[in-house]
Amino acid sequence: MSVRQSLTLNEIKISYLEWHQGKEPLLLLHGLADHALVWSSLGNDLAADYHIIAPDLRGHGDSSKPATGYSSETIIADLEALMDHLGWQDAHILGHSWGGKLAAIWATKSPQRFRSLILVDPFFIDKLPSWFKLTFPLLYRVLPFLKGIGPFPSYQAAEQVAKKLKQYRGWSPLQQEVFQASVEQKSDGSWGSKFTVAARNQIFTDVMEVAGLSKILAIPTLLIRPQQGLNRTAWQLKPYYNYLSNLEVKTIAGNHWVFLVNPQKFNQTIVEFLNQQQS
Repeated sequence: MSVRQSLTLNEIKISYLEWHQGKEPLLLLHGLADHALVWSSLGNDLAADYHIIAPDLRGHGDSSKPATGYSSETIIADLEALMDHLGWQDAHILGHSWGGKLAAIWATKSPQRFRSLILVDPFFIDKLPSWFKLTFPLLYRVLPFLKGIGPFPSYQAAEQVAKKLKQYRGWSPLQQEVFQASVEQKSDGSWGSKFTVAARNQIFTDVMEVAGLSKILAIPTLLIRPQQGLNRTAWQLKPYYNYLSNLEVKTIAGNHWVFLVNPQKFNQTIVEFLNQQQS
């Protein structure tokens, strides 16, 4: 039901999926190493009522992959230019994991852009201590989802690794489609993720050291906490309650990629929240 579109911004191409049956603007931001197609189930379910845009953020998917330029400020500028291109002054904005933290930074900077904010299990919403940067190389090796970057000797080898990752648990047709769109054959014949190492390194360095929430926001906000997600402790939840004065929290069965492993319940939860904003 979606159409692949693109927008060129200062020699950077932003590729995005668009569902344009409805009118209410909804922007969907994927997480680190993912791409727009992770939102295909949600987009299809909401298409009748919403004008939906799901971009491949720079360094990801089919968008440009420059050697530099992965600060939160730069990526937010891409998104604001995309909204301006669409004629949107504001929108409902949803972000997952790193995309959730990016949305929180953006909401703090430009709250007027947000009709509502949906945070799907954000990754390190608070500012990290300076010493944490020393552990980044270790994180690159141990974070399971980054094992999908490759390289792999063949597509089949990449698929075998993917089937063991949490986001593809169950290996549904949706998950298979998302995985197939996430990899490509490289010039040397190997296979690997479309996500780049340069983007990985700079995003960790910049965004993971910036506080996602730093002032009180009155934006209607939904925080989705998967039962096997990242945000489980009172300490992790404290920034949300401290800074979001109009906050609703929902817990859903599933892991960090709940929209891939439990899409029906996830989509229902999003619909219910968005319907509240229209009433």
